[in-house]
Amino acid sequence: MAKEPAPDRFRYILERPLVAEPGTRWIYSGGATALIGEILQRGTGRSLVDLARDMLFHPLGISDFEWSAGKDGTLSPASGLRMTAPDLLKVGRLVLNNGIWEGRRIVPEAWITASLRPVIATDDGLDYGYFWFCGQAPVRALGGPSPWFAGFGNGGQRLWLCPRADVAAVVFSGNYNDWTAWIAPTRVWSEIILANLTDAGA
Repeated sequence: MAKEPAPDRFRYILERPLVAEPGTRWIYSGGATALIGEILQRGTGRSLVDLARDMLFHPLGISDFEWSAGKDGTLSPASGLRMTAPDLLKVGRLVLNNGIWEGRRIVPEAWITASLRPVIATDDGLDYGYFWFCGQAPVRALGGPSPWFAGFGNGGQRLWLCPRADVAAVVFSGNYNDWTAWIAPTRVWSEIILANLTDAGA
């Protein structure tokens, strides 16, 4: 039984049996993201849409977005947000600028630093911070392996960041539920964008 049709989806998530001690094994869980979304809503007394619009999207000049919800009207924090590629790129630039947008502090720098810090290793050679995948890639322009950070979405959706090069990139793709969907955007990032930083004089 999936969490979506559960009478109380949050209770359903919390009642799942533990398979390892917390903090010792990485398993991606949209349910964990759903819990954090609900904590934010209950703690502030506001919906995720209102919070995102007022605290993030409006300051970034983002107005064209939608957030899908389940049949019961509950928003999907893990996979429901839809926005344009240029607007997602703004989020990437905000992170690269340590939370500042056009001279205005939008996100605390301490949170940016903490969220990009690797917390636990995944099963595929990457690390994971607070909602960011963390890895390294060879960048000749930077003298060797350089850290990158990314938000991964189903089907090959990606927001890539390389702070050392001050580069952010967005890849949109629709290969949903395809286990090979990671290959093309990863090659675009490593073999085209990062590899050609040498030509850009980075």
